[in-house]
Amino acid sequence: MSINAVIFDIGNVLIEWQPERRLAERIGADRAASLFAAFDVHAMMTRIDAGGDFADTIEETALAHPDWQHEIRLFRDEWNAIARPEIPHSVRLLRALRARGVPVFALTNFGARNFPLSAAQFPFLSEFDRHYISGEMCLVKPDPAIYEAVETDCGFAPETLLFTDDRDENIAAARARGWRTHLFDGPELWAHTLVEHGLLTRKEAA
Repeated sequence: MSINAVIFDIGNVLIEWQPERRLAERIGADRAASLFAAFDVHAMMTRIDAGGDFADTIEETALAHPDWQHEIRLFRDEWNAIARPEIPHSVRLLRALRARGVPVFALTNFGARNFPLSAAQFPFLSEFDRHYISGEMCLVKPDPAIYEAVETDCGFAPETLLFTDDRDENIAAARARGWRTHLFDGPELWAHTLVEHGLLTRKEAA
């Protein structure tokens, strides 16, 4: 059966999400390591991804950790310096698929208010045919409900959807619904998968 749509995760697929590295650049490696040891930064971001207000959630977290208020507020005040850079080959693949007329969707754990900040910084994030933003849906991967919501909205059969994500649990949840999947571990192998499915030529995927 042919592929009706290709679905991209965003973090670590199209733009890097390595907050430990970015914070180390900003405040020093030792201070950043202590920050991530002191409390669960990723849990804070998951609250935002699940529908929590971006600014309010970060401010509440900062107030709850007085020794780290400045560093925690960097996630709000310097978001575009943390969620970066783009992954150029992945962006080329996105645009090559669109040039071929292949519907391309985004399915991402991302806050409703910080996604527009990243989309303004990286215009290719606005080029998808459909966006499924967890913070807008109040559902997060790997909850099966978010995949069901995508199926219902786009109207395509699960086996006609090809999805790439960098997290095993997100891929497993999609596969359990019958989606075709690719565990993202760099754009080169993702390009190969797109060629194998007949969606791009080798030249287009380079």
